[in-house]
Amino acid sequence: MSNQSLETIELELAILIRRLTTATADNRNLDRASYLLLRQLSDSGQVGVKTLARELQLDVSTVSRQAAALDQKNLVEKIKDPTDGRAFFYKITPHGQRELEIYRTARLTSIERLVTDWPAEDTESFGRLLKQFNQALRER
Repeated sequence: MSNQSLETIELELAILIRRLTTATADNRNLDRASYLLLRQLSDSGQVGVKTLARELQLDVSTVSRQAAALDQKNLVEKIKDPTDGRAFFYKITPHGQRELEIYRTARLTSIERLVTDWPAEDTESFGRLLKQFNQALRER
């Protein structure tokens, strides 16, 4: 692996993060953190804060703050654990599911426009390599 390759990856990732942040700033209800939390709840169903924190690789306090903010917007619902009165779960509300789908559809449409002229094998390779890179980040 060459230094030039690493420098290219580093720079292109920095540019990508900035551009993605700018491109998704127009959704007033969801930011990146909210999207990921809602996506996790949508995929997993009713989940406790500790599980969310582990899955998202965040502190429990961070997830608690993010979930509380989403609860205020009626995007998630806080449910008491029937087996432990001190614990609770979060689940996505129908309103949260709609907002998630609106945001996700807008993101997919934007990505589709960007790669529309790419050969199918390039988009498949890009997706596979990006997933591999994210898994390496998660496991580090």
